[in-house]
Amino acid sequence: MKKTLVIGASTNPERYSFKAISMLREFRHPVVAIGLKKGEVAGVSIETEPLSFEGVDTVTLYLNPKRQVDYYDYVLSLKPKRVVFNPGTENPEFYKKLDEKGISYIEACTLVLLRIGQY
Repeated sequence: MKKTLVIGASTNPERYSFKAISMLREFRHPVVAIGLKKGEVAGVSIETEPLSFEGVDTVTLYLNPKRQVDYYDYVLSLKPKRVVFNPGTENPEFYKKLDEKGISYIEACTLVLLRIGQY
């Protein structure tokens, strides 16, 4: 199981971050989440501050590239094995920073990766 940090988490069931948290839990992955508003999805508390989560394997992003800038150093400090850039979050500037730190990344949909067994 891959501990996953969802950045851009929402309690709105229409949002893909909500669906991702729910599906990650369904597939038994440990999940932590950061969003604009506190709340809870599928038993996962959404934090509003970047906490120092331990053992994060994967970071999955649901923020547009402009909003990601504030999280560059934070994500790098967690030293995840990979970062998933979901559709609409693609960010070549961030890719360079991840490359410099030896962190892999993928442009993909977390929901699809889970469904096809490639997560």
